[in-house]
Amino acid sequence: MSTKLRLQRQGRKKRAYYYIVAADSRAPRDGRFIERIGDYNPNSNPATINLDLQKAVKWLDNGAIPTDTVRAILSYKGAMMLHHLHGGVNKGAFSLEEADAKFAKWQADKDAKIQSKKDTLATAKAKSASERLEAEAKVKEARAAAIAAKLAAAEADANASTEEISETPVATDETAAVENTEAAADAPETTENTEA
Repeated sequence: MSTKLRLQRQGRKKRAYYYIVAADSRAPRDGRFIERIGDYNPNSNPATINLDLQKAVKWLDNGAIPTDTVRAILSYKGAMMLHHLHGGVNKGAFSLEEADAKFAKWQADKDAKIQSKKDTLATAKAKSASERLEAEAKVKEARAAAIAAKLAAAEADANASTEEISETPVATDETAAVENTEAAADAPETTENTEA
């Protein structure tokens, strides 16, 4: 029986997350497994990986074969490095304390890289949000300017129409009296013509 370290799919459609398990190579992908050693969520950025490092190294030391994806995950979390260092200790190349010191240095460097990536993502997100707010402010100012121009044009049209009304001649009392007398003078002539 060969043991494999592999992923077991969980989650819903198009939102999968995975358990990292040690399983018999003959068992189905989502079926029976021997031990669960962690989980992997690729939906977050950066991907979330929870791994029991000691269990993973124990399985690697016992001869379990990781799949390609699990090998990449184990390498990312340092299990492959720790397994490699355990091999050096078993061969007598260096002591366990030296191996632990090398792993601690490697882990500190890796954590610094991960933190810098998270910081970069956070600053990029904040920058895009501020750019979006600035663009919205420009659009708002443009709309306000357009509305102000439209209101100014409407006010100018209203002023022009009131000026036209004021420019038309207004009938004064004298002109009205003259027009009334002319109308009265024309009226009897027409009545005389109608009697004849």
